[in-house]
Amino acid sequence: SGFAPPTQHVLEKSEVAPSKLNMKLKDVYEPLLSFFRPMTCRRKDEQTLIPCHVGEGLNTTECLKNKCCPSKTGHELKCYMPFKDNMQLTFRLLVLVAGGFLILGCLPFCCCACLQR
Repeated sequence: SGFAPPTQHVLEKSEVAPSKLNMKLKDVYEPLLSFFRPMTCRRKDEQTLIPCHVGEGLNTTECLKNKCCPSKTGHELKCYMPFKDNMQLTFRLLVLVAGGFLILGCLPFCCCACLQR
């Protein structure tokens, strides 16, 4: 009575597997997305603040956990959406491309050294 029939056991495993795969893909996808879409809390003069709706009575830690930026105006703490950091994106892409060219430049020397042996 304590054992499940084989068909029921297979169905349970198939239901659990896609959610675990989704979590693994999300864990890989999120850092990759944050690398190519850097965000910052530094505001320039012409940028308007877009409120981040995460609830009332927030502190700075809760605001940052929800991927929002804290802003203290007067006695009230407000959270706002972070801004795209185009300078950081430019720097990251430049380093990535330079690294790629460096690897491609060293590849013929490595191949020649291996083939001479």
